[in-house]
Amino acid sequence: MSQLPLEGIRVLDSTYVFALPYAGGQLADLGAEVIKIEGPGRPDVTRTGGYAGTFPENEWGEDWWNRPSTFSLINRGKRSLTLDMTNPKGRDFFRQLVAVSDVVMENFTPRVMRGWELDYPNLRKIRPDIILVSNTGYGHGNGPYSSYPAQATTQEATHGHCWVTGYPGDAPSKAGASFVDFLSTWTAVFAIGAALRYRHQTGQGQWVDIGMYQTGVMFLSEYLMDAAVNGREGGRIGNQHPYRAPQGCYPAQGHDQWITLSVWDDAQWQALCRLMGRDDLAQDPRFATALARRRRHNELDELLRAWTAGFDKYDLMHRLQGAGIPAGPVLTGRDVHFDPHYQARGFLERVSYPPERQMGTRIFMGRPYKLSETPLQIRSPAPAFGQDNGPLLQDLLGMDQASYQQLVQDGIIATTPTSGEPGPITPPQRAVETGAIGEWDPHYREKLDL
Repeated sequence: MSQLPLEGIRVLDSTYVFALPYAGGQLADLGAEVIKIEGPGRPDVTRTGGYAGTFPENEWGEDWWNRPSTFSLINRGKRSLTLDMTNPKGRDFFRQLVAVSDVVMENFTPRVMRGWELDYPNLRKIRPDIILVSNTGYGHGNGPYSSYPAQATTQEATHGHCWVTGYPGDAPSKAGASFVDFLSTWTAVFAIGAALRYRHQTGQGQWVDIGMYQTGVMFLSEYLMDAAVNGREGGRIGNQHPYRAPQGCYPAQGHDQWITLSVWDDAQWQALCRLMGRDDLAQDPRFATALARRRRHNELDELLRAWTAGFDKYDLMHRLQGAGIPAGPVLTGRDVHFDPHYQARGFLERVSYPPERQMGTRIFMGRPYKLSETPLQIRSPAPAFGQDNGPLLQDLLGMDQASYQQLVQDGIIATTPTSGEPGPITPPQRAVETGAIGEWDPHYREKLDL
């Protein structure tokens, strides 16, 4: 197999929740040795399940902290080290790891790493070419919000995304639960690649300082330009578009089935009319131009809803695409697993756990890109809590057995969290009834050949 792009790079991943942990999982896919560091009394919150995912077969198991789905997805391919960073001894071992690593990732508020004397100026004293990646809500520095804690569930508001998300006359809305987390994921992966390239060229390290509130701004560029140049603030228009019409999400055949489409120009509009068997609409002066169609968007929506509801969403997508009209079905979680294009791209990967983990084989999302010369895959399951304490401290750092056992006794390292509890388990059918999930198939394992 070809050498992986980040083979030989060691990353200390002292991060929690979604954004940078998922970046670490992506780096592991690319060949990096990623060491996830958690405190014995501060396990990653995604280990608890609940809002952070589900447990296999909806059962906690004997080691619930090693089983939740979200933790397993975003921490795949990593090693696990538990280290009490609130203890000076724990921080001393962290410094020893920094000396033999290439990248450090952290997502504490700015005061934490400074207070531990592990901020960038101090890390450079240990290893001058170290790359530090900090991910905070508002970035480091002198800004008035820099010290504020934050999470992605509120960040969309601070970069303007909520202002343009929602329906006309309704309140600002969010796009899902934590959209900005994953923007920070990809920002971090890109920035680490750039910093490694810079180090390769100059021999110097870099501090990557990410402010999550800024990661979403790049997706609002047209609104910012419109406000700056034309004085227009934008607004909430639901699934419509400022210029395209018709555009929206329309019902398809079956219960709660949907398809999206978007018409840009007169040629696409005429093609849509032919598909609908409504050549009269193509000649109707009320809809003859893009501007006229935009002004009568609601009328067109009513016509389209009546038409699209008679078609299977996949069949209609192919018909529309065949006529040159951008369209796509709205996929459910079930659809994604069986969609032929996802399968052809190999996006969903099977990962087998060792027998002692009692997790069997699971399916996880891969990456949204492919490399032609270096095929990528998830290299191993997410680690059990502290599973690499011994190899990392004894083999990598050369610690003797007596010193290692003393760390265990002092609670500086552990293989079982000393705090936390598993999230609640809701029977699947009850979850469907309350709207927590859309559908439950008790035969999913057989259908997915797991």
